[in-house]
Amino acid sequence: MKIYGDLFKETFSRIYDNIRTTKVIRFLTKYISRFSNFYARITHKGELKNHILIRYLLRDLFLYFFVSFLFFFMIFFVNQILLTAEKLLSKSAPFADVVRIMFYSLPFIIAQSAPFATLVGFLMSLGGMMSNNEVLIFRAAGFSFIKIFIPTIILGIAISIGSFFVNDYLLPLGSIKYNQLMRKISNSTPTIELESNSVKKLGSSQIVIGNVTDSQVSDLILFDTKDGKERMIFAGESSLQGSSYNGVLLELNMNDSLVFSVDRYKVGDYDIISSDKTTLNIFDSVIMGNTMQSAQEMTSYDLSKTIKEMRIDVQENPNLKQKLNVWVMEYHKKFSLPFASIFFAFLAFSIAFLVGKHNGQTIGLLVGIVICVLYWAMQIMGQLFVVRIGLNSFWCIWVPNILIGLISIILSIRLIKK
Repeated sequence: MKIYGDLFKETFSRIYDNIRTTKVIRFLTKYISRFSNFYARITHKGELKNHILIRYLLRDLFLYFFVSFLFFFMIFFVNQILLTAEKLLSKSAPFADVVRIMFYSLPFIIAQSAPFATLVGFLMSLGGMMSNNEVLIFRAAGFSFIKIFIPTIILGIAISIGSFFVNDYLLPLGSIKYNQLMRKISNSTPTIELESNSVKKLGSSQIVIGNVTDSQVSDLILFDTKDGKERMIFAGESSLQGSSYNGVLLELNMNDSLVFSVDRYKVGDYDIISSDKTTLNIFDSVIMGNTMQSAQEMTSYDLSKTIKEMRIDVQENPNLKQKLNVWVMEYHKKFSLPFASIFFAFLAFSIAFLVGKHNGQTIGLLVGIVICVLYWAMQIMGQLFVVRIGLNSFWCIWVPNILIGLISIILSIRLIKK
């Protein structure tokens, strides 16, 4: 385990040394220096004797955050965006549209990466200071742990504010553009919805697809259940093409089709229909989801207004309660993940000074990644509990942050006693 930790540490150190010399970082650190001078004036009653240490602390925290951000950005980028781009390009989707799809996905990647980068970056920065006895210099200069903690948490708050802006404004805007472009691509290049010898779910229906060549399908079988009737459609050679009708995304033209319909409530009651040609309209909502504006396409302000309207509707129709709970979950997600940077900054401060005496950067990197994975898993589980079981959305979304906060308080108490 230590070998992998040292390897990660060496990689991060090289990236760190290269990045700190770039013009962008020099530009950002210049404003960090100005902030440190301002902070020193406030905390030291006009004396700037300690502003060099404050500037060093903030710059080191920010640079390790930036390197960690690039690390998580690439993980999410490769895992989500590049796989989507590869699928679209393999189906001959226009290259320019694929590039735009990748661009519209960037706000989601940024919003996801920033909180985790805060934890790992701050752990490595503070852990490195602890291992190199740089913390002793701060203490000798009159810095208590509280005075080191304040700049750390302030930078965490600044990262949270920036992440919230991306999550609340840029992400909905990117989601709208992304969905619009995906509809355009699906309509102009319908083959992206087809894959040879596969089973695809279309709303309440499932379709078994044979061999696919361009937009031609050798054969297919469709299973559909509606209003107590089970329907199966068997078809020979078929073709898929875009539709010009409003609300209809694709048209599936089937040759030599046979429709077999059975009423499950009436034994022995069935219908058989055969046709030389049959056209199945695939609606926009079946492929892309609800055509109405989704929660991901709204800012927190618009989402709160929609939720207020839904609460009124729930009083008249209690069946909408589960849908309301899901939308409330989306509202809490607007805040929980961006402001997790504050909780992670608090946790990183506590862990680094407790266990960072030896190999602080390596331990910080490994511990940070483990905590990020656990936090991510708790977030996913919370969302599943809301969607599938209907548990309270507030607790399911905020419990990971609350748990991180409680652990940080306990570790801070240990640090004070130590």
